[in-house]
Amino acid sequence: MDFAFSQDELAFRDEVRSFIDTAFDAEMRAATAKSRTGFMTRDLHIRWQKRLYEKGWAVPNWPKEHGGPGWTHVQRYIYDQEMTLAGAPAPIAFGPRMLAPVLMKFGTEQQKRYHLPAILKSDIWWAQGYSEPGSGSDLASLQLKCEDKGDHFLLNGSKIWTSYAQFADWIFCLVRTEKLSRPQEGISFVLCDMKTPGVKVDPIITIDAPVAPFQEVNQVFFTDVKIPKENLVGEWNKGWTCAKYLLEFERGNPYSGGLKRGLEKVRKIAKAETIDGQPLIREPSFARRLAQIETEVMAQEFTELRLFGRLKAGQNMGAESSLLKMRGTELQQAVTELAMDAAGYYKVPFTPYIPGRNEESPVPEYSDGVAQKFLNTRKTSIYAGSNEIQRNIMAKAILGL
Repeated sequence: MDFAFSQDELAFRDEVRSFIDTAFDAEMRAATAKSRTGFMTRDLHIRWQKRLYEKGWAVPNWPKEHGGPGWTHVQRYIYDQEMTLAGAPAPIAFGPRMLAPVLMKFGTEQQKRYHLPAILKSDIWWAQGYSEPGSGSDLASLQLKCEDKGDHFLLNGSKIWTSYAQFADWIFCLVRTEKLSRPQEGISFVLCDMKTPGVKVDPIITIDAPVAPFQEVNQVFFTDVKIPKENLVGEWNKGWTCAKYLLEFERGNPYSGGLKRGLEKVRKIAKAETIDGQPLIREPSFARRLAQIETEVMAQEFTELRLFGRLKAGQNMGAESSLLKMRGTELQQAVTELAMDAAGYYKVPFTPYIPGRNEESPVPEYSDGVAQKFLNTRKTSIYAGSNEIQRNIMAKAILGL
């Protein structure tokens, strides 16, 4: 396989870089630099996504007939890489990357006409209602009850770890509609307006984000929540089909750009920190660890290129999306662990950035946020299906075990 980009693809890469230089403004850069996840405030995110929409680049994974740019898989890969390397935030994924493909495949024409344009223009912020208390990675054990009341559905229960639900206008949920012999057969996929009476969002304060605006996860409660029956996506009791389809888009994303950016931060820290009067980056055992992880990141990048090359040839990624997710998240954790080790004592003062604070940070700029990033990436091997689940998928679907 030829991994080299063509002249047209290199020209496209230059166009992406030029757009980032002008559209990703100083206020956005300052906000993402202080965030351990690259998250900005809702207003800044919408401003960024509107600029992507005006350029025609808001939804690179959508087909052209629904407003996508009509890119090849290689162009999408280049776009994702350049955005990540520049530190530009990815659009909030729940609407464009997750729900939209499900609506395109399983939604009614009315659902497509109503929701897809709003997602495209970033007029609606979506949340994902999958995980529940007690369910964990066993998603099929979910218990949020959805009853058919004749002229409407009635929801009772809760969802947990719901990222940015405090900002969301709508939420898509997997719900329990019937208890059958196989739990996957009694699940449906529904849409809910967050302004509906009975919906309540409670914040979950995590150690990496104890202050606003970086509080990320929530528990969402549904108490006698009435939703219209036209908010059912796909067939009644067949929501598991939608769920599996969605997870292909949640998992099958490139990681190497973010990993390389993380390694750049490690190098910056290791050049500034010293041991026995010499820069840490020259210390043999540290240099060996850095070289090992760099090699593994390079292998991840070539794996991504190989898999996206298959997409270019018209093949489906399928279970290989689990491979990208598993290995990419393991390397995310390895890179942030190395950054923590490189920062030394400067990782100890826990100083999350607070907008408007006027006291000086007790740590150098290069180590600010290292602890938060390390703590935040503990979740990555769990969300979107734990890595143990990904190994089971690969064992069954790829190795035939």
